[in-house]
Amino acid sequence: MDLLKGLTIKKLHEDLVSKKISALEITQAFFEKIKKEDKEIDAYLSLNEENAIKQAEMVDIEIAKGNEIADLAGIPLAIKDNILIKGLKTTAASKILENYVASYDATVIEKLKAQNAIFLGKTNMDEFAMGSSTENSAFKKTKNPYDKTRVPGGSSGGSAAAVAAQMAVASLGSDTGGSIREPASFCGVVGFKPTYGAVSRSGVIAMASSLDQIGPIAKTVEDAKILFKTIAGKDNLDATSSDPEKSWEEKLKEKNIEKIRELTIGIPDEYFISGISKEVEKEVENAIEKIKSLGIKFKKISLPHTKYALSCYYIIMTAEVSSNLARFDGIRYSRNKNIQLKEESLEELYFKQRGNGLGEESKRRTILGSFVLSSGYYDAYYEKAQRVRQLIKNDFDNVFKDIDVVLSPVVPSTAFKIGEKNNDPLQMYLSDIFTIPANLAGVPAISIPTKKDLKEGELPIGFQLIGKKWKEEDLFGIGEFYEKL
Repeated sequence: MDLLKGLTIKKLHEDLVSKKISALEITQAFFEKIKKEDKEIDAYLSLNEENAIKQAEMVDIEIAKGNEIADLAGIPLAIKDNILIKGLKTTAASKILENYVASYDATVIEKLKAQNAIFLGKTNMDEFAMGSSTENSAFKKTKNPYDKTRVPGGSSGGSAAAVAAQMAVASLGSDTGGSIREPASFCGVVGFKPTYGAVSRSGVIAMASSLDQIGPIAKTVEDAKILFKTIAGKDNLDATSSDPEKSWEEKLKEKNIEKIRELTIGIPDEYFISGISKEVEKEVENAIEKIKSLGIKFKKISLPHTKYALSCYYIIMTAEVSSNLARFDGIRYSRNKNIQLKEESLEELYFKQRGNGLGEESKRRTILGSFVLSSGYYDAYYEKAQRVRQLIKNDFDNVFKDIDVVLSPVVPSTAFKIGEKNNDPLQMYLSDIFTIPANLAGVPAISIPTKKDLKEGELPIGFQLIGKKWKEEDLFGIGEFYEKL
């Protein structure tokens, strides 16, 4: 099993090409490890063993023929369970979708299939991606691989835990308000949220459509870059997607240190506030000192509307949730195969299906969203929140005239205990305080572990880099050099 530890996309690709190992061997090794160890972690909701084995055999045939293979060919990946893979169950960790089998592939899955990537299975998440701990799943509570009494973060907790526990080389998650970056920080892996529109959302079960974005979770910044480069690009099935002026291939070429030294990093006063744990503050400060050793300039900045971001987000996001979840009426994707309409009215059927099929957090956010969109409250809440969102975006536009990247903590604390915040939704919502602004502004952001080697009992901590729109290369560039320190 040691051969799986620390295995990266780049290293496995080299080993496959040089025939040090076969795609079949590595895929079987992952399934063996998952079956043995995932009982304790609960990262996966379902496995895709039969299809994965067939795919691995096909990759091995291509290698045996001497054909060149793509970067992700034969690479075993985990996929968050709100991303559709044709023929596989896609539940979004909700009982209302527990029998739904996807009838088509998400665009990101089509792109990975074109490279012959291998899908190990679907990972656990907060129901419909609503949560910061993966405790809102209708099926399982995922544990943090570093301390099984603690949460892995959310909502992409299963994807982050699978990578951290060496049960996948990398994974895909979705990020609406920090759902890739927070679990990456808690689990000691890299999590990247791209510029809004850089990756197609087609085939992703929507939570809040103006905020959702798919991104990679990986062991290194370089792996995250490889995965992002594959899934990025304009898609006719998603009108919000687009391409940058230069191709991603050209933009993401490795930067030399001289180019990196031309960048200026801003430290926002509003992100270093009371309420951050001392250990997080210390680790982020250590990361800043390390980056300074690269010769990168730092500057103090202000993002004055940050204090309104959480309130703004929980109005806009819940409004979009109430709209998106309206489609799940329990009929087309019914849990019950034999609905007897004669016995009850349609209204009663909706009430029963949604009442039993949706979890508490999904209900809470749907009700909140319906309230802020209702007559008499729309102007007072929703319209005002959209104006504040523009002010937050303007804050970033203004500071990016003088700097290139913003550096901040990802989460105010390390991973908290399972059940610790269940009775206080507001405390749970505060976990996203540093990640939400990037979603509201539509800019790219990445969570990077502050250090590689942890002492016994030490919990992982990440720091966040936020970049200009379509300037993903700045974040990857700094991150790759940081990992070499």
